[in-house]
Amino acid sequence: MGRAFWIDQQFDRDRDGRYAVHVRKNLDAFDWGDIAPVRFACAAWELATPPSLSPGYVRWDRRVLEATCVRNTWDGSLTARVRLVSPLPAQLTSSRAWWRDRGWLGWQEMFGQYVEPSQQDLARHPFLRAGLLVEAPVPLDDLPPEPEGPHDEVEQSAVRAVTVLTRELNALLAPVLEQLGP
Repeated sequence: MGRAFWIDQQFDRDRDGRYAVHVRKNLDAFDWGDIAPVRFACAAWELATPPSLSPGYVRWDRRVLEATCVRNTWDGSLTARVRLVSPLPAQLTSSRAWWRDRGWLGWQEMFGQYVEPSQQDLARHPFLRAGLLVEAPVPLDDLPPEPEGPHDEVEQSAVRAVTVLTRELNALLAPVLEQLGP
């Protein structure tokens, strides 16, 4: 089975632990004083992914457009929100009657990555880009506790939190991407 998410350890090591350095430079991204690990883990994830860190400490399959973690306002749990590129639904591919020679375009690729159309493209062609929005709870069991403050091994806790989130999101979404095909 393929990977949906992974940590690029080699790239990080080759750049003297740039994720840890990025965390240290952005301590204001963390809200301190929560007994649950959720807010800390979400901030650590945000710092590990584009656009905060580019290329990201966490990498993902080219069909993943966006991956965020948020605190659920109902019960304080952690929810992952992931936008995926998807093939068109079967109802649209079984017939092209709706097409009517309008020059519909789907997902464009640039250097192997799916990209949103530019304003210039949108002025010239209609686009129909299918996608999936995955919203799912993420288990908190293995997340590290939130550090007590900015002087308490924040970098190590952030790396651990991102490692756990990467593992959980990969387990959740790799089967979905495999089912969608290449």
